[in-house]
Formats: sequence, C-alpha cells, structure tokens
Amino acid sequence: MNKLIYVAAAAAMLVAADAATAAPATVNFVAVDKMSDVPHSLRDREDMEFLFREHLSKLAGKLPDGQVLKVDFLDIDLAGEEFPRVAIRDVRVMKGQADWPRLHFRYSIEQDGRVISSGERKLANMAYLMTRNRYERDMYGHEKQMLDDWFNKDILHRR
Repeated sequence: MNKLIYVAAAAAMLVAADAATAAPATVNFVAVDKMSDVPHSLRDREDMEFLFREHLSKLAGKLPDGQVLKVDFLDIDLAGEEFPRVAIRDVRVMKGQADWPRLHFRYSIEQDGRVISSGERKLANMAYLMTRNRYERDMYGHEKQMLDDWFNKDILHRR
C-alpha cells in the first residue's frame, strides 16, 4: 500500500512539473450542457474539460514567450457514441460510421494584452479510425489529434 502511495505522489509531481513548463492557455466551455455530445456525468465532463485544458496548455507552450492562447469551445461532438452505465462508468464505442469527432471553437492569441491573431474553427475528422493518431491510447485522443493538426497548420505554420 505504501508503494502505491509513493508511486501516486511521484506521478503527481511529474504532472505538476510538466504543467509548470506549459505556456498559459485559457480554455472555456460555453454552454457545455447544450453541446452535441459530451459526457453525461458531471465527473466525466470535468475530466474531459481538464484533459482539453491540459492539452491546449501543452500546445500553447510552442508559442513564443509572452503569447497566450485563449479558446472558447462552442460545441463538442466526441468520437464514438456513449453507452450509459456499463459497469461503473459510461463507455464510449467507436464504430467509424456517423460518429466522427467534431469541435467548434473560437480562439485568440494575445501578447501584452493585445490580440495578435484570432478566428473561429469547425474541425471534423470523418476518417478518424483510418488516419494516424499519436494519441490512440489517450482519452479523447482523436480530439487531441485534431487540435494538434489545427494548431500546427493554422498557428505555427503561419509564423
């Protein structure tokens, strides 16, 4: 039992150290209760929000010093379909049919309190089960890959 506590503490310190090196990102979820497809339970929805914030903070770490990424999610339709209460928590099943991931958001990049870039994007990946995904074992990996592709193409490539 003590070994488990030490492993958990070490993992928490690594996550904290990684978060400390990430650049600032402000992520909001606008009217999350009206979004197309987010987890039903409050706990699962908070986990999703945390993972999206964490991922966007890592992406923001690629921005030049002093720049801040701000994202407002307007709609989220996660990959797959959620089947309620199988065992302990909901299960998300991906069939590769009309269940592809979609993200709709507004973003801005600010420096010294001034907006230097902004826009609104609707991302979707209809071939999400047939394309390469470096996050295939991660929770919300398909959505993370779409955010990476958007960030690298629209934000980093333009610089």
